[in-house]
Amino acid sequence: MVNLRDVARLAGVSAATASRALAQPHMVSPARRADVERAATALGYRHPNAAARTAWRSLGLIVPDMENPFFAAIAKAVQRRARTAGLAVLVADTDDDATLEAEPIAQMHELVDGIILCSPRTHDEALVELTASGPEVLLVNRRSEHLRSVVVDNRDGVRQALAHLHALGHRHVAYAGGPRASWSDAERRSGLAPEVHGLDGLTTTPLGHFPPTFAGGVAAAELLVASGATAVLAHNDLMALGLLDRLRARGTAVPEEVSVVGYDDVPAAGFVSPALTTVAVPLDRLGRAAVDLLLDPDAAVGTEGDPTLAAASHVLPVALTVRASSGPARRPVTASTG
Repeated sequence: MVNLRDVARLAGVSAATASRALAQPHMVSPARRADVERAATALGYRHPNAAARTAWRSLGLIVPDMENPFFAAIAKAVQRRARTAGLAVLVADTDDDATLEAEPIAQMHELVDGIILCSPRTHDEALVELTASGPEVLLVNRRSEHLRSVVVDNRDGVRQALAHLHALGHRHVAYAGGPRASWSDAERRSGLAPEVHGLDGLTTTPLGHFPPTFAGGVAAAELLVASGATAVLAHNDLMALGLLDRLRARGTAVPEEVSVVGYDDVPAAGFVSPALTTVAVPLDRLGRAAVDLLLDPDAAVGTEGDPTLAAASHVLPVALTVRASSGPARRPVTASTG
């Protein structure tokens, strides 16, 4: 039986390029697309994703951790949007382990018509190999030059957080980072340079890489105290909540001694005391946009007048939500026992 690799070999391109040429032709140059189409015609091959999407019956959704409210909110939005389109959703959780991502992708090949892959940790080259054949794949919270995606403007979120803290008088801000393999963490780190945002006199200090969990924030708190920073931006809200808890246990007042800012605006951010200042990510829109883009590559998902920043990547805006955990800079954090 003729498969996609046969077409790619005849056309002199990679399997990933052949797949895009047949299922997402707007992502491939006209000359390359013509080569692939000629090879497919000569071999009698038709890419399964090129079939009309009106015949789709189900979607796959793969997330790193369903206990993380970030992914739970996206999953809920995906299911709600898919339901309105008459589609069932098959959900898989990889336990935040990149080595487990290949398994559900392979298992879903024969079960669903398209796959939404959230925050994959797999390297780009391996990700292309995993998704070169089978259902069409769309990424959420991860950009790739090979696959379509919907992401948020991470750098602008960092800019908003730093500008807010700078306006409050903070001149030394720490960053409690997420996992090394996290694409969003790398994006946020790229926005830490104060000179990029014109924030005179501001110094930023990365504290390291931590699990994107409450416990990760607890661990980061010790380094925060040692750094002397008067404010901290956490990779996500779960880490920020861990920071708040550990600082409270140490007797460090928030925001009087140190301000804490999170990222995502999960529901718990507004329920803790002090309520968490955070960069609000449009989680519901991320999930809805993922389904819309999977079903219709030309779907408009950005805000009115906000064009996408890359042909294959749709970028949604974020907005800082100011609450009680950030306040004017008073004095540097000092180590205390406890």
